[in-house]
Amino acid sequence: MSRRALRRLRGEQRGQEPLGPGALQFDLRDDDDAEEEEPKRELGVWRPGGARKEGVRVNNRFELINIDDLEDDPVVNGERSGCALTDAAAPGNKGRAQRGNTESKTDGDVAETAPPEQSNASGKLRKKKKKQKNKKSSTGEASENGLEDIDRILERIEDSTGLNRPGPAPLSSRKHVLYVEHRHLNPDTELKRYFGARAVLGEQRPRQRQRVYPKCTWLTTPKSTWPRYSKPGLSMRLLESKKGLSFFAFEHSEEYQQAQHKFLVAVESMEPNNIVVLLQTSPYHVDSLLQLSDACRFQEDQEMARDLVERALYSMECAFHPLFSLTSGACRLDYRRPENRSFYLALYKQMSFLEKRGCPRTALEYCKLILSLEPDEDPLCMLLLIDHLTLRARNYEYLIRLFQEWEAHRNLSQLPNFAFSVPLAYFLLSQQTDLPEHERSSAREKASLLIQQALTMFPGVLLPLLESCSVRPDATVSSHRFFGPNAEISQPPALSQLVNLYLGRSHFLWKEPATMSWLEENVHEVLQAVDAGDPAVEACENRRKVLYQRAPRNIHRHVILSEIKEAVAALPPDVTTQSVMGFDPLPPSDTIYSYVRPERLSPISHGNTIALFFRSLLPNYTMEGERPEEGVAGGLNRNQGLNRLMLAVRDMMANFHLNDLEAPHEDDAEGEGEWD
Repeated sequence: MSRRALRRLRGEQRGQEPLGPGALQFDLRDDDDAEEEEPKRELGVWRPGGARKEGVRVNNRFELINIDDLEDDPVVNGERSGCALTDAAAPGNKGRAQRGNTESKTDGDVAETAPPEQSNASGKLRKKKKKQKNKKSSTGEASENGLEDIDRILERIEDSTGLNRPGPAPLSSRKHVLYVEHRHLNPDTELKRYFGARAVLGEQRPRQRQRVYPKCTWLTTPKSTWPRYSKPGLSMRLLESKKGLSFFAFEHSEEYQQAQHKFLVAVESMEPNNIVVLLQTSPYHVDSLLQLSDACRFQEDQEMARDLVERALYSMECAFHPLFSLTSGACRLDYRRPENRSFYLALYKQMSFLEKRGCPRTALEYCKLILSLEPDEDPLCMLLLIDHLTLRARNYEYLIRLFQEWEAHRNLSQLPNFAFSVPLAYFLLSQQTDLPEHERSSAREKASLLIQQALTMFPGVLLPLLESCSVRPDATVSSHRFFGPNAEISQPPALSQLVNLYLGRSHFLWKEPATMSWLEENVHEVLQAVDAGDPAVEACENRRKVLYQRAPRNIHRHVILSEIKEAVAALPPDVTTQSVMGFDPLPPSDTIYSYVRPERLSPISHGNTIALFFRSLLPNYTMEGERPEEGVAGGLNRNQGLNRLMLAVRDMMANFHLNDLEAPHEDDAEGEGEWD
């Protein structure tokens, strides 16, 4: 006999027996009990309100008590109707539910003889549960379709402007060509696509729980190993706003200016340890971090070099003006101000590390960010690099769009990198199988036309390119006067510098067999046009002689930062002979100074021969009236310099004995060694 039948014989019903120590435990039933209870679900204990939910049975008896529902229920004979509902529906409790009735009734007649107040109460509970269920379902649907509803609202707002257009404009046309996406500034976003989120964030998640930083940044992620951030005196102010553009500038406080002066003294000492000492007192001084990063990179400590650059970016991002935006492309920073140059160089160095790390998509966003800060002047000449990063990131549509929008006013086709990269982007786009056939054929025709124009304008690129790709050209090409060695020798030095820069950076993009066969076809087409006397060949030759007389200063600055050996070797002598500082390479001639470094009095300016002699013995000795340098390793004040000098003189005199001096003998050579 089952437990259910035993409870019926004893007159007990589930939910009515007194609570014992183990009453709140789950009742594990056998399969036989479950089969017996299945056809009589109405006899079990369900949630109040009579709403039968399949598979949801109350195991915890305290769930039967719903204060909100019970307060609204009417009182029947001094008891809540909701509590009496289960008693009345139980066949074992007929006597208690219907006192005074002597008729024996079946289970089906119980519901018919129930009081009207009881049925009304159950109906009210049932309606309440249905309302709550509908509310929950509508809330869940709203949360799932929230983004879709927002998009619909935005579409209605755009339609309400009264602009009649056949369809919504594509997303790319609504964004500026230099628009920067925040999520692509984080290299983890790109690495997740390659290796998965578990591999990228596996070691970072516990660290993120431990670190506590109040400010959220986009360019870098603060690390727990960094010193605690305190404002170093770096800030940003809004200069002016005109024509939809906002011009900003970084500012240095008096404390930061003192640290900057100490940094310049440390750089002149040519000792990296002096910069380390300065960073102990000013851990977020930007120029010191960048200069020490270069020193670590030269010593093959790439991890420390990248960490220092990220710390410099974090320091500058914490100083951003509230209106300064990284993504809009409408914020400007004048490179002529020395305070702004540190931000340019920090972004460039971070971009270089990202490219070497294998994140070309993230490096492309940094390149666009640098270019958007001053696109007209382009102080770091990012147009010589953006095509390379775009091709590496396989974002061919963006490169084509940039070329189409800027060719009219920037003459991008006159740069060798754009002249060869844009047709390569068209060709690689035509190789994608997911495009329709007519788009692929159109891209192939456009690529062939542009590469022929590039070969006609820059014939000196072909043979060095084939040599870099380890490809031997046929005799008809190598021996032809147009592509022969004379083409490379006769081009101007400025053009040779641009060609060497492009080949040293992007030659490996042409190594694919399909790309080489396509290039070979177009080379033969150009040779046929040259042999036929095409007037475009002579026009391009005259243009090369006029346009590439001398490279501007921003190109020289870009070559120095790129550190490509072939391009650096082609720099003119007037650039290679001057000293180049890593924290400020080739500063502009029209620099705008907001404060001037105090002049250091040198013994040479006074013409003091004795002081110059002391300085030669002790380089750190300072004269009277000369301001001693504080906070720099090896710096000595006047008293320390005198003490050191006296000790040095005493040591020299200790080794010098007057008794050792003897007069020369008579048999010595005549006229030698006579003493007066």
